[in-house]
Amino acid sequence: MATVTLHGDKINTSGNLPKNGSKALDFNLTATDLSSKSLKDFDGHKLVLNIFPSVDTGTCAASVRQFNKEASALPDTKVLCISRDLPFAFSRFCAAEGLNNVVCLSDFKNGNFGKTYGLDFVDGPLEGLLSRCIVVIDKNGNIVHTQQVEETVDEPNYQAAINALQ
Repeated sequence: MATVTLHGDKINTSGNLPKNGSKALDFNLTATDLSSKSLKDFDGHKLVLNIFPSVDTGTCAASVRQFNKEASALPDTKVLCISRDLPFAFSRFCAAEGLNNVVCLSDFKNGNFGKTYGLDFVDGPLEGLLSRCIVVIDKNGNIVHTQQVEETVDEPNYQAAINALQ
């Protein structure tokens, strides 16, 4: 179990992020067109998993915008924005913002992604949502960088994620 904060108050997640050097764990998430996506759908690409509580918060929206601009411009790289938001909320947000360089995926159906990766909140006001985390996966499916943001309202370290892709 990991402990992070929300405005200084401690909240816990269901586990710990996978270790660098380990194989990325498979997932089954829902895309904005309601299709199912798994890790295999992104074979041959470097991946940034931009994980957050909800696209309808300022920090989460900022991370989607920033990764849309920076990481998605790198060759053979896909940015997967993951939360428990409904696919319709993702579609609305990306359309309104003009964002088309990220892939938005939802863990709303069964929450297995959050449980498998050990990052769903198990208590506090965000219980049931996903903790703000970054997981970078190389073309071979190995995890090369992770970050669980200690203070949930803070943005992730974008540069560390970008550096891990190069």
